[in-house]
Amino acid sequence: MITVENVSKSFPASASDAASAAPVQALREVNLDVDAGALFGVVGASGSGKSTLARCVALRERPDRGAVRYDGLNTTTLDGRKLREAQSQVAVVDSRLRPERTVAGNIAAPLERVGVDGARRRQRVGTLLDVIGLTRAAAQVPADLTPGQQRRVAVARALAGGPAVLLADDPTAGIDVEETGAVLSVLDRARSELGATVLLMTPDTSVVRRVCDDVALLDHGSVVESGNLLGLAGKRGSRIADELLPAVETSPGEAARFDVVVDVVLVGFASVGALLPEAASRFDVEIGTIGGGLTRFGDTPVARFRIGVRGQRADAALAWIAERGAHVTHTLYGLRGVAA
Repeated sequence: MITVENVSKSFPASASDAASAAPVQALREVNLDVDAGALFGVVGASGSGKSTLARCVALRERPDRGAVRYDGLNTTTLDGRKLREAQSQVAVVDSRLRPERTVAGNIAAPLERVGVDGARRRQRVGTLLDVIGLTRAAAQVPADLTPGQQRRVAVARALAGGPAVLLADDPTAGIDVEETGAVLSVLDRARSELGATVLLMTPDTSVVRRVCDDVALLDHGSVVESGNLLGLAGKRGSRIADELLPAVETSPGEAARFDVVVDVVLVGFASVGALLPEAASRFDVEIGTIGGGLTRFGDTPVARFRIGVRGQRADAALAWIAERGAHVTHTLYGLRGVAA
């Protein structure tokens, strides 16, 4: 487990402002718990502190205050050989490939530096080429690849030494949607097949939605929200959920024909597919979807709908839906006090 405990980090003001400006506070009392084997996303706008947090977790930067612990070990107290040993267990994806080397040669470079023999090196490179889906491109040079393929090679190179932790800072920057999916698939395989704990920094909430188990929102150096992605989906007032769930828009005319209009979040195949029709049948009410839509968190379908309910037992139908795990919030018209 990685524990980030009350970490703060600041930097001196730029040379032109040094005489008058206070230091730049990059991180402010950041706390995070990342379980072993997780794919954890840190999302935030440019300048929110993601890269500074990544360097602190990677043990390339010491925090001013607080601690970064690996399985309870306070890494901020390490130096010399012990610090280098700890750093060797944390790999950082660096998109800069050596242009003169082949794909296989780029992946093999970290193994060559530590003296891994030829047979073991070739075996490891072959495994990683399979993980990134570029076995046939082994003899090509980076210039022959697309930007997304180059990014996958960079991930494989970071994984070459078998690190316990893989840090990917904005790994999908500058690549198109189709190639983004391939890069994220590689990060997921790094976790599921190679056993790495993956910490992913990104400004793109859709990236988090596609692959992460847990997520934290970083804003001006502070964690303003964190938790399990599916758990946050139905949390009232969640900024992360609001970004990830489909937008809801409804005209007053659509809402006016119902006795009750509410927003509902449904998580999972059974809820999304059957819960609303079953409630309508069981309570003899009309339930109409008048806004929202369906998305996925990883492989799990998640819907945010604005629904209208008409009938004498509308309140009972909504209570029944909430009892079965749906998140019913934001009463808009008619019934009051429905929330779960």
